[in-house]
Amino acid sequence: QVQLVESGGGLVQAGGSLRLSCAASGRTFSMGWFRQVPGKEREFVAAITYSGSGTYYADSVKGRFTISRDNAKNTMYLQMNSLKPEDTSVYYCAARKTPYYGGNDYGRIRYDYWGQGTQVTVSS
Repeated sequence: QVQLVESGGGLVQAGGSLRLSCAASGRTFSMGWFRQVPGKEREFVAAITYSGSGTYYADSVKGRFTISRDNAKNTMYLQMNSLKPEDTSVYYCAARKTPYYGGNDYGRIRYDYWGQGTQVTVSS
């Protein structure tokens, strides 16, 4: 069983930046970031393949967020720039224990491991 631990959340003013990290206790394959506001459905944010050559983003964050990973450290990152109040949410990282060879719908595929979440609050 792989454990995922997020860090890097916090309070930032609109237009600011934050970098989230997701440390895994073991090897994982495709990884992703999701976010959820209480009372709303979980929302896909970004995903990355094991090699890092494939990255996928929700339209709402494209051009502002960058996902990356360091497999030597079993860690994934989410660099968030130009933050907006609507980015306020709990951010969760997720990972697969097997490779995914399907299409690009990383927001809908099954993830086997989930972190506990880290709060990001963007003030206006």
